[in-house]
Amino acid sequence: MFNLPFGEEDVEFLPMMSIEDDEDQNKDNFPTQLPLLPLRNTVLYPGVVIPITVGRDKSIKAVKEAHKKDKLIGVVAQRDSNVEDPESKDLFQIGTLARIIKMLKMPDGSSTVIIQGRQRLKVNEIKSEDPYILATISPLSDIEAVNEKEFDATISSIKELSAQIIRMSPNIPSEASIVLKNIDNPTFLMHFISSNLNNDIQDKQVILETDDLAVRAQMVLGFLHNELQLLELKNKIQSKVKTDIEKQQKDYFLHQQLKTIQEELGADENSDAKRLREKAKTKKWSKEVEAVFYKEVEKLERMNVAAAEYSVSLNYLELLLDLPWNDYTKDNFDLKHSKEVLDKDHYGLDKIKDRILEYLAVLKLKGDMKSPILCFVGPPGVGKTSLGKSIAKALNRKYVRMSLGGLHDESEIRGHRKTYIGAMPGRIIQSIKKVQSSNPVFILDEVDKVGTDFRGDPSSALLEVLDPEQNTHFYDNYLELEYDLSKTMFIATANSLNTIQPALRDRMEIIFLSGYSVEEKKEIAKRHLVPKVRKDHGLKATQIKIPDEVLEAVIHKYTRESGVRELDRQIASIMRNAAKSVAMGEKRNATIKLNDLHQILGPQKYDMDIYHEKQPPGVAVGLAWTAVGGDILFIEASLSRGKGNLTLTGNLGDVMKESATTALSFIKANSEVLGIDVDDFEKWNVHVHVPEGATPKDGPSAGITMLSALTSAFTKRPLRPYVAMTGEITLRGKVLPVGGIKEKILAAKRAGLKEIILCKINRRDVEEISKEYIKGLQFHYVENMMDVLDIALEKEAQIISPTMATVN
Repeated sequence: MFNLPFGEEDVEFLPMMSIEDDEDQNKDNFPTQLPLLPLRNTVLYPGVVIPITVGRDKSIKAVKEAHKKDKLIGVVAQRDSNVEDPESKDLFQIGTLARIIKMLKMPDGSSTVIIQGRQRLKVNEIKSEDPYILATISPLSDIEAVNEKEFDATISSIKELSAQIIRMSPNIPSEASIVLKNIDNPTFLMHFISSNLNNDIQDKQVILETDDLAVRAQMVLGFLHNELQLLELKNKIQSKVKTDIEKQQKDYFLHQQLKTIQEELGADENSDAKRLREKAKTKKWSKEVEAVFYKEVEKLERMNVAAAEYSVSLNYLELLLDLPWNDYTKDNFDLKHSKEVLDKDHYGLDKIKDRILEYLAVLKLKGDMKSPILCFVGPPGVGKTSLGKSIAKALNRKYVRMSLGGLHDESEIRGHRKTYIGAMPGRIIQSIKKVQSSNPVFILDEVDKVGTDFRGDPSSALLEVLDPEQNTHFYDNYLELEYDLSKTMFIATANSLNTIQPALRDRMEIIFLSGYSVEEKKEIAKRHLVPKVRKDHGLKATQIKIPDEVLEAVIHKYTRESGVRELDRQIASIMRNAAKSVAMGEKRNATIKLNDLHQILGPQKYDMDIYHEKQPPGVAVGLAWTAVGGDILFIEASLSRGKGNLTLTGNLGDVMKESATTALSFIKANSEVLGIDVDDFEKWNVHVHVPEGATPKDGPSAGITMLSALTSAFTKRPLRPYVAMTGEITLRGKVLPVGGIKEKILAAKRAGLKEIILCKINRRDVEEISKEYIKGLQFHYVENMMDVLDIALEKEAQIISPTMATVN
């Protein structure tokens, strides 16, 4: 586009050269040798003044040299503006002799020179290129026009086209046309306009190289015609775009009027509304939901499609349509089939599976029973979540799982209100929508790990969900309607009951899943883990076989858990080793042997010998319950000269500290019966320590163990080997029952212990355990601490040598 630089504030324009100046210049001696200044993106014409920023070293040196001498310099254009250090082949041969009017030093180190073109020149030869380009030159003269009238007419047309372009270009000030009118010299007029044309370098160079002024004028006129056509086309496009925008505004206004008319006439032209109404005909919802739906549809029809509220209302209506109102899957009440599914998916857990079958039986007989909320509590890896999936498979119901671990925001349960940006329904409603059934088996995983903070209390929000008397009218903040969750079978899972809110715990039926015995783990590995892991690793049954004795060794020496997740990982390690051998074509025995375990799994992780060694006096073996199952707990007591102080170490909680204090008080009160000198309590400091001090320990199970350890330390009678115990004591010496008996017994069985001392009341817990799982264990049921000491302590005292240190 024609682009005159008038009005730019950052350019200083100097008075234009007159024709008389040219004549005076022609009278001067034309230099034969001059420094050359290459220009990247423009062409200098005689008579035109332009500012040039000089940044290249050679160009700066050339300008400085010319400024020192006669201020004359040769200006030529580059053929390619991307060349950084041009040579003779990169420069046009025709250029312009210029005079340096002013030279300015810029802050960034470059120089700006204002030069004025004087006369066209021809570069004859490049003399040198260092430190700047030096060339011999010769002048070029213009050929005057033969037909002056035609030439004058062309110049007049050039002026008119230029003025027309200025009028049509909003970016060019109108004062530019006045400047053009005041230029009388036709040659300078052509050069001035050519310099400001938005043509490429090649076109501008052609104009400079043309000797005939008439031909040069025709070329400039042709370029101006092109500029004018482009400008007219651009204005036409802009006018069309403006017309289109005005038409859109007009259409919008007419659309609004039409919409108002349709509302008055009762017409229905909204496509979304029509689609929603058609879909609503198939829904089986209550009158309340139907009334809300059609009210929202009518509101949608009155909205403008471009309004922000339109999408909010549309999303809400689509949620109402997508929810499975009163849509239920047909239950399969074949209890034999259900038992087969549960037995196939889970080995053991007989009590839990019987409870599930009882629930299914009642549901079959009554039909519309409100689902009780089951809560499976147990250590990780015992199959709590997978039990829920098996129940869904047995009942032929849809299955959905929602993890509550780390949930802090109450709106995750009840949803956000529609007034909030980005509002959405709660995860309960979202899950129901996803499975498209109002009676799925809904697993609420990790219910004991729900958090509470400033965003609300999700545990309290779950009270409504998990209460059979309330969840028939579950209210979601986004839905703003009551949804019936009574047919949904909710099953919660947890590792511990301690962190579950009491009110929430009260609404659930707790079913404890204790850990597996070694025999159960072996069967689970044979039936489920080995086939699954072998298939996952791309192996065939003929390529790897794991005998029973190898599985038992893995269970005993490489795992210590209630569940089977670590066992699953160890079996996967064996499979990976076999897969590598098969993939590499190595010769190997398909049957894994006991000797191979050390190479595949490394040294055994757990050594049971420490539980079988005869311990020195003051060391007792206790049984503890943890979130991952039962565990063995050593309790050590030692005496040292002092004043009877009691020291407790091992990261103990308040309950265990109280147990130690109670045990010591009982021993002091019954010292005569126990054969302990009363003065010993004043002469000896007592230190009770529970190893693995980095692990916090607390609970009421260690009372009798601490009393046995302290009695052993004072009487020098060691405890019998292979004996473990659990129970709480009172100051009167009564033994109280404790929980987690099955987990503790299984831990003792894994450790190879043979005798267990329990409270007499805990006999009922032992009777619930399958006989085959406790085979080889001898149980002693006691009521008071004297019975415990009679069973646990050796009859004779043992003299402790100075080298006999404390214990493991």
